[in-house]
Parts: sequence; C-alpha cells; structure tokens
Amino acid sequence: MRPVGTCKIETERLELRRFTLEDAVTVHKYWASDEKIQSLYSEPVYGTIEEVRGLLNKYISGYERDQYYRWAVVLKETGECIGQIAYFLVDEKNNFVEMEYCIGSQFQRQGLATEAAKAVIVYAFKQMSVHKVQICHKSINMPSRRVIEKCGFVYEGTLRDYFYMNGDYVDRLYYSILEKEFYEKLDYSK
Repeated sequence: MRPVGTCKIETERLELRRFTLEDAVTVHKYWASDEKIQSLYSEPVYGTIEEVRGLLNKYISGYERDQYYRWAVVLKETGECIGQIAYFLVDEKNNFVEMEYCIGSQFQRQGLATEAAKAVIVYAFKQMSVHKVQICHKSINMPSRRVIEKCGFVYEGTLRDYFYMNGDYVDRLYYSILEKEFYEKLDYSK
C-alpha cells in the first residue's frame, strides 16, 4: 500500500478535495446538522456552525498524515460541500481500506454518491495500491445498499443485531471489492 494521502479527484459533476474551514456553512446546512443522515452512519449531529468548525479542524489536522483519506464532496456547479467520503479504516499490514460516505438528503437519488464512491475506489486501487476496499451499511439504509451494488461490491456477510437504535436492533452488512475483481470485471466508464 502506498501512503499518498488525500489528493484532489474530479468526476463529471463533483470535485473531491480536502476540507477547508470555508466549508463549515454548507457542511452544516446539507448534512452535519441532519439527524437522519448522521444516524445512518453513526455520527453525532452538529447543531451549530461552531461545532462544525471543530469537526472540520479535526479533519484538516488529519491531512498532516499521508495515511489519512477524507474528501469533501463538492458540486462543481455550485462549489458547495454536499457530503463527505473517506477511508476511515486504513489497515496497512493487511493492505485494505474501509469506506464511509454521506450525501445530503436533497442530493440523494441523483447518482452523486455512486459517482463519488467509484472515483474513490479507483483512487484506492490505482493510487494507493490496496488489495481490498470494503464497506458496510445498516440494514435500514437501503439507498446506501443501492450505491454499494452499483459500485460492484460483493456481499460478504451480516453482523446481526450490531447496532441498537431507537429501541430496535439493526444489522450491519459487509461488502468488498478485491484488487483482481476491480481490474478484471469493473468498468466504471458506463
């Protein structure tokens, strides 16, 4: 695995780049203050711009390490940060990464999460030289499952009753793409 850090990635509609403090207003507006979005990937709700700045300071300080991978998902058309995507788990010994992402509610069901995820998957295999990219979702998050399937991930298994949310247990489903599958089967140009 090559430690290349968080470098800018451009797609048709998105710019994936490092966070800046100037992103605080749109991060708060589009996703960090949204209880539903935040709960689906087990993050707290950030009620104020000042709390979001604290979160962004944490993200920004991470860029000092070449093994840190977290991108602001920015719409090229407006320059607004509508979400984030990251490799929050980087296992250099076993040569794999685990992805997480979120996109603001009003930007969902437009293929933007899939577009960002595919770009970051390409980055992992071609720039970082990983062996495996893995991802999971909560069983109640079917939109995320559709993104995962569109990216070509292979279902690996379910951790039953993994999360306790609002009085109910929720499963955690795992998927992955191996390096050979990426190079042999996946064509993201379609």
